[in-house]
Amino acid sequence: MSDEKEEGLVLVARKGGFGLPTACPDCLPVYLHLKLAHAQFDLQFDVANPDSDHVPYVECGDYVTFNNEKGGVMESLKEDNIVDLDSKLQSNVIPEWLSTKAMICSWLTVAAQYELWMASDGSVADKIYFSDLSWPIRKALHWKQTQAMKKILGTTTLTAADKEEEIYRKAAKSYEALSWRLGDQTYFFENRPTSVDSMFLGHALFVLHVLPDTSVLRSNLLKHNNLVSYAESLKAELLEASSSSSVPRSPFDASTSTPRRRASQWKSKPKQKPKKEKTEEEKTFRRRAKYFLAAQFVAVLVFLSLLGGTNDPELDAGDDEMAYED
Repeated sequence: MSDEKEEGLVLVARKGGFGLPTACPDCLPVYLHLKLAHAQFDLQFDVANPDSDHVPYVECGDYVTFNNEKGGVMESLKEDNIVDLDSKLQSNVIPEWLSTKAMICSWLTVAAQYELWMASDGSVADKIYFSDLSWPIRKALHWKQTQAMKKILGTTTLTAADKEEEIYRKAAKSYEALSWRLGDQTYFFENRPTSVDSMFLGHALFVLHVLPDTSVLRSNLLKHNNLVSYAESLKAELLEASSSSSVPRSPFDASTSTPRRRASQWKSKPKQKPKKEKTEEEKTFRRRAKYFLAAQFVAVLVFLSLLGGTNDPELDAGDDEMAYED
């Protein structure tokens, strides 16, 4: 990467959390890709587009590449000769490198998205994407994203159990293949970082640190000690060494949260302050705020009921008919 192109490089991602610079499963591999390439870049957060698929994106002067264009940010940076970790790969390893990359992009990416949106209580997804939004809007966007994921996966009421089994079976096979490929090496190919490392490292850190302890995907990954050691070792090298100076702080990151007090501090009783009488303006403002929130909540419920009533039955009926025809 030339110094001219490297200067002014900016990665725009979703907010950090869970001990990671960005908790988004799409953004984290791109961040690690730039780190593995030793690129100089600034990290900024996009909180204005919580459900947009163009995040992450990279800017450099007049140049910009989005996640939903040209095969993703990493592929665009490679094609435009800005950041390329794969340029020195030997021709004899390229077929296996391509198949490994495809397996991560398909089977493991689908499994992570399935657990994030459909196999959990939704709290993790809300933290990553919607934490800055009000409760009604957050619930509406979460419902919308869940429905979109169902369409992508092709799940219906009749096929949900079989689809889940298929997703986890493919993920388990992927971990077995990757564990065998890595062995005791530092990186997957030619003992140096490639885009395969960027993708899998981002996936592994997301699974290990973001998904809950009850995650099936997490328990499958933990069965492979070399993959876990690989991820934690590179995390310490790439993230922890520079976290204090280069990673913007997140509102729900552990390093910025209020430290826990000791037991003796919890026992101490603070002095009670005299209650302040509320003025008529304050009482009126609070009443109006309650009315506004109630109206917003009712509007969202009406929206969901109308949308559900017009779309879902037709979709479910179509899916059921196709299932019975098969």
